[in-house]
Amino acid sequence: MPRFPSLFVSHGSPTLALERGGAADFLRGYGERLGRPEAILVVSAHWETATPAAGTSAAPGTIHDFRGFPEALYRIRYPAPGAPGTAAEAARLIGAATGMPVRLDPERGLDHGAWVPLSLMYPAADIPVAQLSILRDGGPAGHLALGEAIRPLRDAGVLVLASGSATHNLNEFRGNAHDAPAPGWVAEFGEWMAAAVRDGRTADLLDYRRLAPSAERNHPTEEHLMPLFAAIGAASPDSGSRGTRVHAGHAFGVLAMDVYAFD
Repeated sequence: MPRFPSLFVSHGSPTLALERGGAADFLRGYGERLGRPEAILVVSAHWETATPAAGTSAAPGTIHDFRGFPEALYRIRYPAPGAPGTAAEAARLIGAATGMPVRLDPERGLDHGAWVPLSLMYPAADIPVAQLSILRDGGPAGHLALGEAIRPLRDAGVLVLASGSATHNLNEFRGNAHDAPAPGWVAEFGEWMAAAVRDGRTADLLDYRRLAPSAERNHPTEEHLMPLFAAIGAASPDSGSRGTRVHAGHAFGVLAMDVYAFD
């Protein structure tokens, strides 16, 4: 059975689903290059809970969790079958590894952190998908532990897809052109992160808030970076948690659209 890398994908604006060029075109080709997993477990920045939760719907709906975007976005449906068995096994693994209770949610659909990148990577929507929440107060270390707990799923052909944003300051986003160049404070943070991931400097990444340049400006709140730590945790121990930045780019200047693969 093929073993897929754990991924961190920057999903950017919901309009990524409609775009051409840059990150959108990369993701359109990336699913084909990766191949077809048995199931996909998405760790999305857009589902925050106090303790872990896993979606067990057999037919998860498409959640349009945004306002003020083009009508075409609201017409998109991603009708992938659910993966309740994968979700239940993720819950079991997390409970065994961390002692935290995991809530199984049979009603949860796929938010745009899940369906936007999946609609590009696997447009046929024929691979079972389950979603796992991030922890409201988990911090980098808590999400690293979450990723370590679900690592065995990769041996069963499950693609762990952590979806967030390499930078995410929406206060600096408004009014920028889509192709605006990245300001220095965004570019420097992105390069620091890429080097730390490449070198497997997990301790530095866990302390990114203190060590990375302009960390708080790039992430006024942390939820969009937390999936990265889940992807790192799901990497194989023998990789030294090193990852590869397989795509780099920016949208609207301040949204780094980096994609990282581990193993």
